[in-house]
Amino acid sequence: MPGNSFGKLFHISTFGESHGPAIGVILDGCPPGVPISGAEIQRELDRRKPGQSTITTQRREDDAVSILSGVEDGFSTGTPIALIVRNVDAKPEAYDHLKDVYRPSHADFTYEAKYGRRSWKGGGRASARETIGRVAAGAIARRILLDAEGTEIVAFVKRVQDIEAEVDLGRVTLADVESNIVRCPDAAAAAKMVERIEEVRKAGDSVGGVVEMVARRVPVGLGEPVFDRLEADLAKAMLSLPATKGFEIGSGFAGTHLTGSQHNDPFYVEGGRVRTRTNNSGGVQGGISNGEDIVLRVAFKPTATIARAQDTVTTSHEPTVLRAKGRHDPCVLPRAVPMVEAMAALVLVDHWLRQRAQRGTRPAPEPRA
Repeated sequence: MPGNSFGKLFHISTFGESHGPAIGVILDGCPPGVPISGAEIQRELDRRKPGQSTITTQRREDDAVSILSGVEDGFSTGTPIALIVRNVDAKPEAYDHLKDVYRPSHADFTYEAKYGRRSWKGGGRASARETIGRVAAGAIARRILLDAEGTEIVAFVKRVQDIEAEVDLGRVTLADVESNIVRCPDAAAAAKMVERIEEVRKAGDSVGGVVEMVARRVPVGLGEPVFDRLEADLAKAMLSLPATKGFEIGSGFAGTHLTGSQHNDPFYVEGGRVRTRTNNSGGVQGGISNGEDIVLRVAFKPTATIARAQDTVTTSHEPTVLRAKGRHDPCVLPRAVPMVEAMAALVLVDHWLRQRAQRGTRPAPEPRA
């Protein structure tokens, strides 16, 4: 199956290119009766859209979403939901100088090698603009999880280059994250991050870093054995995002420095519920959620398209020097935060539906009091 779709029961297919007429998503498998608000979807898209601040691309897009199908009187009908965002500030002519040149570490060369052609106007499907559809569908997934289980998903910028934030995962809120333009809830670290991103932007360069995410009140039992383990699907979801180069859950690579006695999460019972005293597992054991917070981290590389001169080759394999033009993020991290949250929501709601189907219960969520 072509790689433009994701999910099994909660299934999305995204479409559109960076400088085409529109970007969107078809969502199939949403249970009927879910309250769906265009304003709620728009709030998430506004967190992802370009032109938010001086440290993001200056492309000006409202990213206004239109709901074309699958919703009546504010509730899902159970039929496919089509969401679309029109591109209004596309400037394909700004990329004319890239028509016959491969950008280093971009998708230009590999797309042409695979398909025999490529979209050089802003990168086409390889552009982060493709994630509009994911974030829009993710907003619906979040609503289902919140109403049904009280599940809350919060991501934030943990690190930019070598500047790392100190964040209490048990207390961090969306308001904390949205309190500054870099989406880092540690105010002191955030100020340093903004300064660093501004420095590299003025130098025509870029930086990367890490987004961390916590999902609270995730029900026990989500995930399948062997190939559809919950952490495996989360890893695939996160590494499908543009510019990602690494994924960790729980203790991640740091856990390799510990012994088993140090790393194991001891069980105890609290109020009739089995809990773990530590959470090195990151909320997943044996590929199945254990009811503790799911904690993961995603590494994003420095943006590939930069204004500095770089050695490369043309499509006819002649050496050349490229100094890219156009509008690009000097750091993708601030806009990646809602993308990480959306992909986590899509994975969790898909497994939530699968678990309910396996148990033979009705999948439509009941709003919480």
